[in-house]
Amino acid sequence: MAHAKLKVLKEKHAALIARIKQEENKVRAKERKSDTRRKILAGAAVLEWAKRDNEFSSRLITELKAFLARDDDRALFSLPPLGAREDNQRSSPK
Repeated sequence: MAHAKLKVLKEKHAALIARIKQEENKVRAKERKSDTRRKILAGAAVLEWAKRDNEFSSRLITELKAFLARDDDRALFSLPPLGAREDNQRSSPK
């Protein structure tokens, strides 16, 4: 009898652990979505500002050149691939 009761309690415990993990995953997913939304909105505001302010636009491009490491990300901003940039710097006269 005690063995059966212990088995039932362990099953309930496992089910509760699974529900807790499921809820934690929901919270993390919601936080990721909120973070992504903040980045999209902030990026849109920055890009709009760059359209109106040439000095800010130049500064933004400088920062993006330093920040973006993936060639496909750089292409979104019409920046040369990192390898091409290094080759251009080596071949340019000083």
